[in-house]
Amino acid sequence: MSRLSEIADGVLVGTSELYLTTTTVVLGSGGRCLVIDPAIMPADLAVLAAELAVRRLKPAAGWSTHPHWDHVLWSRELGEVPRFATPRAAAAAAAGRVGLADDAEQEVPGHELELIGRLTALEPDAARIPWDGPDAQVVVHDGHAPGHGAVFLPESGVLVAGDMCSDVEIPLLDPGTPDPVGDYRVGLGRLAALTGVRRVVPGHGHVGDAAEFSRRIAADHRYLDALECGAPFEDPRLTEDWLRAEHERQLRHAGPGPC
Repeated sequence: MSRLSEIADGVLVGTSELYLTTTTVVLGSGGRCLVIDPAIMPADLAVLAAELAVRRLKPAAGWSTHPHWDHVLWSRELGEVPRFATPRAAAAAAAGRVGLADDAEQEVPGHELELIGRLTALEPDAARIPWDGPDAQVVVHDGHAPGHGAVFLPESGVLVAGDMCSDVEIPLLDPGTPDPVGDYRVGLGRLAALTGVRRVVPGHGHVGDAAEFSRRIAADHRYLDALECGAPFEDPRLTEDWLRAEHERQLRHAGPGPC
């Protein structure tokens, strides 16, 4: 993972070489911090813990944006703190812990498997992460994964978007829902409705400014429009074999539509 860099006042981001996976750290009071989606290789978590120690920062809480293996990781070096998620995300992680651990071990062996997916659900009506630090508003939707919870930090204007708004990945839909495209559109709509976004941090990709945030929202809508037509098409983000495979799968399931 790259060293943490400050992208806005009190918000640090590091990026792994693998899948350009991002980790976000929000500074609180008294040297405490909120750690969002720490990932992705065991060495990345070790670098993160070491850099926090050098900065004299100690996690007060964690947040997992959604219940996929690369977003529910943790390390004992980060401490025993509550790792929050939305109720649906926490329930999905609890139900699928064995599969999450298997996926992690297959992709990047060496993680502390017993810590994977051990999430604490927010209260059902909670709209914020309960921690002693900057206001961290939760934006809940079912695009990409059940109970996907992006985090908006209004004081700094930073949106930690989870696996949305990427400049390197196409929209990756959740095939387990009745309306994957519709769910994704709802998610994009809720993110686009936020006022004051000045920086967007995707789960995979590069940090963008406000103009880039708008561009990515528009690009994802164009992708979904083309997908619903059911005819083959290209997207500049289709640069990896696994992304092309996912794109072809989504095309097969989208079916022909009115275009």
